[in-house]
Amino acid sequence: MKIALIGFGYWGPNYARVLHDLPGVELTAACDRRADRLAQIRERYPAVDAVASVAEVLDRPDIEAVVVATPASTQCDIVRVALESGRHVLVEKPMALDAADCDALADLADSMKCVLMVGYTFLYNAGVRKMKEWMAPAAFGQAYYLHATRTNLGPIRQDVSAVWDLAPHDVAIFSYLLGEQPLWASAIGTRVLKNDREDIAFATLGYKNDVVGNIHVSWADPNKVREVVAVGSLRRVVFDDLNDVERVRVFERGVSAAEAVADTFGEFKLLVRDGDIISPKVEPSEPLKTQCLAFVDAIATGKTPLASGRFGGGVIRALAAIEKSMRSRGAAVEVTGR
Repeated sequence: MKIALIGFGYWGPNYARVLHDLPGVELTAACDRRADRLAQIRERYPAVDAVASVAEVLDRPDIEAVVVATPASTQCDIVRVALESGRHVLVEKPMALDAADCDALADLADSMKCVLMVGYTFLYNAGVRKMKEWMAPAAFGQAYYLHATRTNLGPIRQDVSAVWDLAPHDVAIFSYLLGEQPLWASAIGTRVLKNDREDIAFATLGYKNDVVGNIHVSWADPNKVREVVAVGSLRRVVFDDLNDVERVRVFERGVSAAEAVADTFGEFKLLVRDGDIISPKVEPSEPLKTQCLAFVDAIATGKTPLASGRFGGGVIRALAAIEKSMRSRGAAVEVTGR
Protein backbone atom coordinates (compact mmCIF):
# COMPACT_ATOMS: atom_id res chain seq x y z
CA MET A 1 0.00 0.00 0.00
CA LYS A 2 1.47 3.32 -1.10
CA ILE A 3 0.92 6.17 1.36
CA ALA A 4 1.89 9.84 1.26
CA LEU A 5 2.60 12.11 4.22
CA ILE A 6 1.40 15.71 4.15
CA GLY A 7 3.22 17.82 6.74
CA PHE A 8 6.75 17.31 8.07
CA GLY A 9 6.68 19.68 11.04
CA TYR A 10 6.27 18.86 14.73
CA TRP A 11 4.62 15.43 14.44
CA GLY A 12 5.21 14.60 10.77
CA PRO A 13 8.73 13.15 11.23
CA ASN A 14 7.31 10.59 13.67
CA TYR A 15 4.74 9.50 11.10
CA ALA A 16 7.45 9.33 8.45
CA ARG A 17 9.58 7.02 10.58
CA VAL A 18 6.68 4.71 11.42
CA LEU A 19 5.27 4.58 7.88
CA HIS A 20 8.73 4.03 6.39
CA ASP A 21 9.22 0.93 8.56
CA LEU A 22 5.63 -0.38 8.55
CA PRO A 23 5.22 -3.85 6.96
CA GLY A 24 3.15 -3.83 3.80
CA VAL A 25 3.38 -0.04 3.46
CA GLU A 26 5.51 2.10 1.17
CA LEU A 27 5.98 5.74 2.09
CA THR A 28 5.97 7.06 -1.46
CA ALA A 29 5.84 10.83 -1.08
CA ALA A 30 6.14 13.47 1.62
CA CYS A 31 4.92 17.04 1.33
CA ASP A 32 5.82 20.29 3.08
CA ARG A 33 5.85 23.93 1.98
CA ARG A 34 9.16 24.74 3.70
CA ALA A 35 12.40 24.19 1.83
CA ASP A 36 14.33 23.18 4.96
CA ARG A 37 11.78 20.45 5.73
CA LEU A 38 11.96 19.16 2.17
CA ALA A 39 15.74 18.99 2.52
CA GLN A 40 15.33 16.91 5.71
CA ILE A 41 12.99 14.53 3.93
CA ARG A 42 15.45 14.02 1.07
CA GLU A 43 18.33 13.49 3.51
CA ARG A 44 16.53 10.96 5.74
CA TYR A 45 14.47 9.17 3.09
CA PRO A 46 16.20 9.37 -0.31
CA ALA A 47 13.67 7.01 -1.91
CA VAL A 48 10.71 9.17 -0.86
CA ASP A 49 9.51 11.82 -3.32
CA ALA A 50 9.70 15.20 -1.51
CA VAL A 51 7.19 17.71 -2.92
CA ALA A 52 6.06 21.20 -1.95
CA SER A 53 2.32 21.08 -2.64
CA VAL A 54 -0.66 18.89 -1.78
CA ALA A 55 -1.70 18.95 -5.44
CA GLU A 56 1.54 17.20 -6.42
CA VAL A 57 0.71 14.41 -3.98
CA LEU A 58 -2.88 13.98 -5.13
CA ASP A 59 -1.92 14.07 -8.81
CA ARG A 60 -0.15 10.72 -8.37
CA PRO A 61 -2.53 7.84 -9.19
CA ASP A 62 -0.40 5.26 -7.35
CA ILE A 63 -1.00 6.82 -3.90
CA GLU A 64 -3.90 5.08 -2.13
CA ALA A 65 -3.92 6.91 1.20
CA VAL A 66 -2.54 10.02 2.87
CA VAL A 67 -1.57 10.96 6.40
CA VAL A 68 -2.18 14.63 7.23
CA ALA A 69 -0.09 16.21 10.00
CA THR A 70 -0.25 19.95 9.38
CA PRO A 71 -1.26 22.86 11.67
CA ALA A 72 -4.77 22.35 13.06
CA SER A 73 -6.24 25.35 11.22
CA THR A 74 -5.21 23.94 7.82
CA GLN A 75 -6.24 20.31 8.11
CA CYS A 76 -9.93 20.53 7.24
CA ASP A 77 -9.33 21.79 3.70
CA ILE A 78 -6.54 19.28 3.08
CA VAL A 79 -8.67 16.37 4.29
CA ARG A 80 -11.55 17.52 2.07
CA VAL A 81 -9.51 17.61 -1.14
CA ALA A 82 -7.85 14.30 -0.29
CA LEU A 83 -11.22 12.60 0.23
CA GLU A 84 -12.60 14.19 -2.93
CA SER A 85 -9.70 12.62 -4.82
CA GLY A 86 -10.73 9.19 -3.48
CA ARG A 87 -7.89 8.78 -0.96
CA HIS A 88 -8.21 7.21 2.47
CA VAL A 89 -7.15 9.71 5.16
CA LEU A 90 -5.53 9.52 8.58
CA VAL A 91 -5.43 13.04 10.01
CA GLU A 92 -3.87 14.32 13.19
CA LYS A 93 -6.23 15.68 15.82
CA PRO A 94 -8.19 17.86 15.56
CA MET A 95 -9.23 17.14 11.96
CA ALA A 96 -11.26 20.40 11.96
CA LEU A 97 -12.03 23.18 14.41
CA ASP A 98 -15.79 23.13 13.80
CA ALA A 99 -18.18 20.23 14.45
CA ALA A 100 -20.15 20.94 11.29
CA ASP A 101 -16.96 20.61 9.24
CA CYS A 102 -16.21 17.29 10.96
CA ASP A 103 -19.67 15.99 10.10
CA ALA A 104 -19.27 17.14 6.51
CA LEU A 105 -15.92 15.36 6.21
CA ALA A 106 -17.36 12.16 7.69
CA ASP A 107 -20.30 12.34 5.25
CA LEU A 108 -17.88 12.89 2.37
CA ALA A 109 -15.77 9.90 3.43
CA ASP A 110 -18.89 7.73 3.50
CA SER A 111 -20.00 8.88 0.06
CA MET A 112 -16.53 8.24 -1.39
CA LYS A 113 -16.29 4.89 0.44
CA CYS A 114 -13.02 6.05 2.01
CA VAL A 115 -11.63 5.48 5.48
CA LEU A 116 -11.41 8.65 7.56
CA MET A 117 -9.50 8.21 10.79
CA VAL A 118 -8.33 10.77 13.37
CA GLY A 119 -4.99 10.48 15.14
CA TYR A 120 -5.99 10.02 18.76
CA THR A 121 -2.91 7.99 19.61
CA PHE A 122 -3.91 7.44 23.24
CA LEU A 123 -6.77 5.21 22.08
CA TYR A 124 -4.03 2.91 20.77
CA ASN A 125 -1.88 3.21 23.88
CA ALA A 126 -1.48 -0.18 25.57
CA GLY A 127 -1.81 1.49 29.00
CA VAL A 128 -5.13 3.14 28.17
CA ARG A 129 -6.42 -0.13 26.73
CA LYS A 130 -5.32 -1.95 29.87
CA MET A 131 -7.15 0.70 31.88
CA LYS A 132 -10.40 0.01 30.00
CA GLU A 133 -9.90 -3.71 30.56
CA TRP A 134 -9.75 -3.15 34.33
CA MET A 135 -12.84 -0.93 34.16
CA ALA A 136 -15.13 -3.81 33.16
CA PRO A 137 -18.46 -3.05 34.88
CA ALA A 138 -18.62 -6.19 37.05
CA ALA A 139 -15.25 -5.45 38.65
CA PHE A 140 -15.24 -1.63 38.46
CA GLY A 141 -18.76 -1.16 39.78
CA GLN A 142 -20.63 2.08 39.25
CA ALA A 143 -18.51 4.73 37.56
CA TYR A 144 -18.19 7.83 39.76
CA TYR A 145 -15.79 10.17 37.99
CA LEU A 146 -12.67 10.52 35.85
CA HIS A 147 -9.84 12.99 36.17
CA ALA A 148 -7.07 13.81 33.69
CA THR A 149 -4.00 16.01 34.07
CA ARG A 150 -1.92 17.02 31.05
CA THR A 151 0.63 19.68 31.94
CA ASN A 152 4.09 20.80 30.81
CA LEU A 153 6.11 23.89 29.91
CA GLY A 154 4.81 24.28 26.36
CA PRO A 155 5.21 23.67 23.54
CA ILE A 156 3.02 26.69 22.83
CA ARG A 157 0.96 26.53 19.64
CA GLN A 158 0.35 29.58 17.52
CA ASP A 159 -3.00 28.59 16.02
CA VAL A 160 -4.92 26.92 18.87
CA SER A 161 -5.29 27.22 22.66
CA ALA A 162 -4.04 24.71 25.22
CA VAL A 163 -7.57 23.28 25.28
CA TRP A 164 -7.57 22.49 21.57
CA ASP A 165 -3.97 21.29 21.71
CA LEU A 166 -4.04 19.05 24.79
CA ALA A 167 -7.62 18.36 25.88
CA PRO A 168 -8.64 16.40 22.74
CA HIS A 169 -6.56 13.48 24.03
CA ASP A 170 -8.43 13.33 27.33
CA VAL A 171 -11.88 13.97 25.87
CA ALA A 172 -11.21 11.05 23.52
CA ILE A 173 -9.91 8.85 26.35
CA PHE A 174 -12.98 9.58 28.48
CA SER A 175 -15.32 8.75 25.59
CA TYR A 176 -13.41 5.52 24.96
CA LEU A 177 -13.37 4.43 28.61
CA LEU A 178 -17.05 5.26 29.21
CA GLY A 179 -18.29 4.23 25.78
CA GLU A 180 -20.30 7.43 25.36
CA GLN A 181 -20.03 11.12 24.53
CA PRO A 182 -20.46 13.88 27.15
CA LEU A 183 -23.79 15.67 27.58
CA TRP A 184 -22.54 19.03 28.86
CA ALA A 185 -19.36 20.94 29.63
CA SER A 186 -18.24 23.61 32.09
CA ALA A 187 -14.81 25.24 31.95
CA ILE A 188 -12.66 28.17 32.95
CA GLY A 189 -9.34 29.21 31.43
CA THR A 190 -6.74 31.93 31.66
CA ARG A 191 -3.85 33.43 29.70
CA VAL A 192 -0.97 33.69 32.16
CA LEU A 193 1.61 33.75 29.36
CA LYS A 194 -0.12 36.75 27.76
CA ASN A 195 -0.98 34.88 24.58
CA ASP A 196 -4.01 35.43 22.38
CA ARG A 197 -5.41 32.09 23.59
CA GLU A 198 -5.85 30.28 26.90
CA ASP A 199 -2.72 28.46 28.05
CA ILE A 200 -4.32 26.99 31.21
CA ALA A 201 -7.79 25.48 31.55
CA PHE A 202 -9.91 23.41 33.91
CA ALA A 203 -12.86 21.65 32.28
CA THR A 204 -15.60 19.38 33.58
CA LEU A 205 -17.65 17.11 31.34
CA GLY A 206 -20.96 15.57 32.37
CA TYR A 207 -22.11 12.11 31.28
CA LYS A 208 -25.13 9.92 31.89
CA ASN A 209 -25.88 8.69 35.41
CA ASP A 210 -24.24 11.80 36.93
CA VAL A 211 -20.74 10.66 35.98
CA VAL A 212 -18.33 13.58 35.60
CA GLY A 213 -14.91 13.91 34.02
CA ASN A 214 -12.47 16.65 34.99
CA ILE A 215 -9.60 17.77 32.73
CA HIS A 216 -6.69 20.06 33.63
CA VAL A 217 -4.40 21.24 30.82
CA SER A 218 -1.53 23.70 31.01
CA TRP A 219 1.38 24.99 28.95
CA ALA A 220 2.75 26.82 32.01
CA ASP A 221 3.44 24.06 34.53
CA PRO A 222 7.09 23.03 35.06
CA ASN A 223 5.92 19.58 36.21
CA LYS A 224 5.13 17.40 33.22
CA VAL A 225 2.15 15.15 33.98
CA ARG A 226 0.27 12.71 31.76
CA GLU A 227 -2.21 10.99 34.04
CA VAL A 228 -5.77 9.68 33.83
CA VAL A 229 -7.69 8.44 36.89
CA ALA A 230 -11.00 6.57 36.90
CA VAL A 231 -12.88 6.04 40.17
CA GLY A 232 -15.72 3.57 40.57
CA SER A 233 -17.62 2.05 43.47
CA LEU A 234 -15.33 -1.01 43.59
CA ARG A 235 -11.92 0.16 42.38
CA ARG A 236 -9.75 3.04 41.26
CA VAL A 237 -7.67 2.71 38.08
CA VAL A 238 -4.73 5.04 37.33
CA PHE A 239 -2.87 5.44 34.04
CA ASP A 240 0.46 7.28 34.26
CA ASP A 241 2.04 7.58 30.83
CA LEU A 242 5.34 8.81 32.27
CA ASN A 243 5.80 5.83 34.60
CA ASP A 244 7.69 3.18 32.66
CA VAL A 245 7.64 0.74 35.58
CA GLU A 246 3.98 0.89 36.60
CA ARG A 247 2.07 2.36 33.69
CA VAL A 248 -1.26 1.25 35.18
CA ARG A 249 -2.15 0.78 38.85
CA VAL A 250 -5.39 -0.70 40.15
CA PHE A 251 -6.58 0.03 43.68
CA GLU A 252 -9.09 -2.59 44.77
CA ARG A 253 -10.69 -0.12 47.11
CA GLY A 254 -14.03 1.59 46.86
CA VAL A 255 -17.01 2.95 48.70
CA SER A 256 -20.71 2.82 47.87
CA ALA A 257 -23.92 3.78 49.60
CA ALA A 258 -25.60 0.94 51.51
CA GLU A 259 -29.22 0.08 50.88
CA ALA A 260 -30.03 0.24 54.60
CA VAL A 261 -31.82 3.33 55.88
CA ALA A 262 -29.77 5.64 58.11
CA ASP A 263 -30.48 5.20 61.82
CA THR A 264 -30.40 8.89 62.61
CA PHE A 265 -30.72 12.14 60.70
CA GLY A 266 -27.47 13.04 58.94
CA GLU A 267 -26.02 9.53 59.32
CA PHE A 268 -25.05 7.71 56.15
CA LYS A 269 -24.53 4.00 55.72
CA LEU A 270 -21.53 3.28 53.55
CA LEU A 271 -20.04 0.04 52.31
CA VAL A 272 -16.26 0.32 52.25
CA ARG A 273 -14.19 -2.20 50.30
CA ASP A 274 -10.46 -2.38 51.01
CA GLY A 275 -8.32 -4.69 48.89
CA ASP A 276 -5.04 -5.04 47.04
CA ILE A 277 -3.07 -2.61 44.91
CA ILE A 278 -2.29 -4.26 41.58
CA SER A 279 0.17 -3.29 38.87
CA PRO A 280 -0.93 -5.27 35.80
CA LYS A 281 1.56 -6.00 33.06
CA VAL A 282 1.36 -3.65 30.11
CA GLU A 283 2.95 -5.04 26.97
CA PRO A 284 5.42 -2.57 25.44
CA SER A 285 4.28 -1.09 22.15
CA GLU A 286 4.43 2.16 20.20
CA PRO A 287 0.93 3.74 20.07
CA LEU A 288 1.65 5.58 16.81
CA LYS A 289 2.65 2.33 15.11
CA THR A 290 -0.45 0.58 16.48
CA GLN A 291 -2.58 3.45 15.21
CA CYS A 292 -1.05 3.32 11.73
CA LEU A 293 -1.53 -0.45 11.61
CA ALA A 294 -5.20 0.08 12.53
CA PHE A 295 -5.50 2.57 9.65
CA VAL A 296 -4.03 0.12 7.16
CA ASP A 297 -6.25 -2.66 8.51
CA ALA A 298 -9.37 -0.49 8.18
CA ILE A 299 -8.51 0.16 4.53
CA ALA A 300 -7.86 -3.53 3.87
CA THR A 301 -10.92 -4.89 5.67
CA GLY A 302 -13.45 -2.06 5.45
CA LYS A 303 -13.88 -2.06 9.23
CA THR A 304 -14.69 1.25 10.92
CA PRO A 305 -11.65 2.32 12.96
CA LEU A 306 -11.98 3.09 16.66
CA ALA A 307 -10.94 6.72 16.11
CA SER A 308 -13.26 7.23 13.14
CA GLY A 309 -14.28 10.55 11.65
CA ARG A 310 -17.60 10.33 13.52
CA PHE A 311 -15.76 9.73 16.80
CA GLY A 312 -13.54 12.72 16.04
CA GLY A 313 -16.59 14.87 15.45
CA GLY A 314 -17.88 13.98 18.90
CA VAL A 315 -14.61 15.14 20.45
CA ILE A 316 -14.84 18.45 18.56
CA ARG A 317 -18.39 19.04 19.81
CA ALA A 318 -17.16 18.59 23.38
CA LEU A 319 -14.25 20.98 22.79
CA ALA A 320 -16.59 23.55 21.27
CA ALA A 321 -18.80 23.36 24.38
CA ILE A 322 -15.72 23.76 26.59
CA GLU A 323 -14.67 26.82 24.57
CA LYS A 324 -18.15 28.35 24.81
CA SER A 325 -18.26 27.73 28.55
CA MET A 326 -14.92 29.48 29.03
CA ARG A 327 -16.34 32.54 27.25
CA SER A 328 -19.17 32.46 29.83
CA ARG A 329 -16.83 32.02 32.81
CA GLY A 330 -17.80 28.44 33.54
CA ALA A 331 -21.50 28.36 32.72
CA ALA A 332 -22.61 24.84 31.78
CA VAL A 333 -23.04 24.37 28.03
CA GLU A 334 -24.89 21.49 26.41
CA VAL A 335 -22.84 19.36 24.01
CA THR A 336 -25.04 19.41 20.93
CA GLY A 337 -24.86 17.71 17.55
CA ARG A 338 -25.20 14.27 16.08
